[in-house]
Amino acid sequence: MAHTVVGVFNTAAEAQRAVQQLEQNGFQRDFVDVAPYNQGSDSGSNYNSGASTSTNTTGTRAEAAADNVGDSIGNFFSNLFGSDDNSTASNYSNVVRSGKSLVTVHAQSAAEAERARDFLDNYGAVDVDDMASQHNAGTSGNSYAGAQSDTDQTGQTDSMKVMEEQLQVDKRVEQTGGVRLRSRIVERPVEEHLRLREEHVKVERNAVNRPATEADFAAFKEGEIEITESAERAVVGKEARVVEEISLGKEVTEREETIRDTVRKTEVDIEQINDSTKNTTNTNNPNNPNNPNRNA
Repeated sequence: MAHTVVGVFNTAAEAQRAVQQLEQNGFQRDFVDVAPYNQGSDSGSNYNSGASTSTNTTGTRAEAAADNVGDSIGNFFSNLFGSDDNSTASNYSNVVRSGKSLVTVHAQSAAEAERARDFLDNYGAVDVDDMASQHNAGTSGNSYAGAQSDTDQTGQTDSMKVMEEQLQVDKRVEQTGGVRLRSRIVERPVEEHLRLREEHVKVERNAVNRPATEADFAAFKEGEIEITESAERAVVGKEARVVEEISLGKEVTEREETIRDTVRKTEVDIEQINDSTKNTTNTNNPNNPNNPNRNA
């Protein structure tokens, strides 16, 4: 179902600013009309449609009237609000004829229409009913929040949203533990037993009494005899050797976990209101003849 949202602005600059915000927030320019009213015409026939949309894309009577440059302000709002709402159409016509600018948004859904109305309100749309009452009382002034949305071009319509929760299960990674390797230097005393050898010179003197021989006379001269001593000493050295290697790695395992929860949904009961009886039917029953999804 097509929806048309209109907002009235004090100046053309405010209207253009609102249109720019609509474009920046995802509304297609082809479905947004901006129309400054020409105060030089008393009849209002100089209402121009501004940037035109594609030919009757939404199929609404309001857009067909807006696309026709020759239609007057009164006819435009009469077509927009229907013949059953003459007061609203008259208020909008009078306010726009006073020199205001009009922005029209052709929305494709009720949610999009609500968004458009919020944007128009936030960027300066005036309260048309308030301005019309002030105009009728002979006063002038500005007010706020005046974007108007028609939910049905042919009659009054209300809607009820059917909502359903859906379970969304995802995964995230959490740290559950780990192993850290840290090295440090420690000292410990060690002992080694070693036998060391030492030499010592021993002098012996022996008393003799015998005649001297030729050998004795040959040795009877100055001379020198020397014998050295030696000893073993411990020599200490250190050698670093790799005696073990420790490494870290990961082993991946998988497990299955079942997630259980509850979700909610909206079920709508349709009551047929008659003069004497009321029948309650459940639209979720596939055998219900009033269920629009029932197979023929």
